[in-house]
Amino acid sequence: MQDLFATIRNRHSVRKFQSDMPVEKEKLHAILEAACAAPSAGDLQAYKIIVVESESKRSELCGLANNQTFIGEAPICLVFCTDASRSELEFGERGKDLYTVQDTTIAAAYAQLAVVAAGLGSTWIGYFNSAKIAETLSLEKNLEPVAILSVGYAAELPEPTPRRHLDSMVEYC
Repeated sequence: MQDLFATIRNRHSVRKFQSDMPVEKEKLHAILEAACAAPSAGDLQAYKIIVVESESKRSELCGLANNQTFIGEAPICLVFCTDASRSELEFGERGKDLYTVQDTTIAAAYAQLAVVAAGLGSTWIGYFNSAKIAETLSLEKNLEPVAILSVGYAAELPEPTPRRHLDSMVEYC
């Protein structure tokens, strides 16, 4: 296992996956457990994670996400959906509009780091037709997809991309 800082430094957006290497159930379970360990407003965990293993469903997701082909090539896609009704009951409008999105994306970020720690690769997808994905996955009305992670064994690792310097992003007061 890598330490946290190495895991963060080794995270890359993987867009080519090994087609002959399925994700082991134990690793998938560990990734999902990590996502569910993420903090959330009022510990409500106002989200749901849909595991898409079906090749045909992944192909449909690809078409609904501007034909980003790696979505269909990855053996697993995790669709992170807000469940605004859970947050709204406790926190009203702010919970419905903000906390549920924060909770869901924090869970997705935890999952993405767990993917790296498990020796796998992923890409975060945010560019997609949310309504059509909800329809394709037959989601309950209260669920809205906000992030997709394509997950699998990397066929290639991209070159690290330049990052902004810390001084340009952080202010102290």
